Amino acid sequence: MKKTENPIVVQQTYDASSEDVWKAITNPDEMQQWYFKEISSFEPKVGFETQFNVQVQDRIFPHSWKVTEVIPAKKVAYEWRYKGYSGTALVSFKVAEKANKSELALRFEVIEDFEEDIPEFKRESAVQGWGYFIQEALKNHLDGPGNS
Repeated sequence: MKKTENPIVVQQTYDASSEDVWKAITNPDEMQQWYFKEISSFEPKVGFETQFNVQVQDRIFPHSWKVTEVIPAKKVAYEWRYKGYSGTALVSFKVAEKANKSELALRFEVIEDFEEDIPEFKRESAVQGWGYFIQEALKNHLDGPGNS
């Protein structure tokens, strides 16, 4: 992924309150259920940093996030890096209440080019991954048993 490419934007409407969506994107117990099971800590506070490893086949990708912006219950943004690899992105999640539903807008913008020779760092992989997380995994999490 290159900083010259357009940001990846994914939007989804959920049959859930904005409070439930906010909790799902900022509470580590909930994030583990739909996002990355490896997340051990997360706080929607500017300056908060977390790291966790994700294994894909025989490779380990050390995720390193630093929260850069928070508007409580409305927006959280963080720098996204893979320790030991080049590349940085800014990821933001915006939550809005829409007539008894909630809308989430995700934006993934590359601010420093990622390595080209790694399949997981290709734009197509990121588009597919964010689509899955926002439009399937999070939707299923919010609409799952016990959630209304």
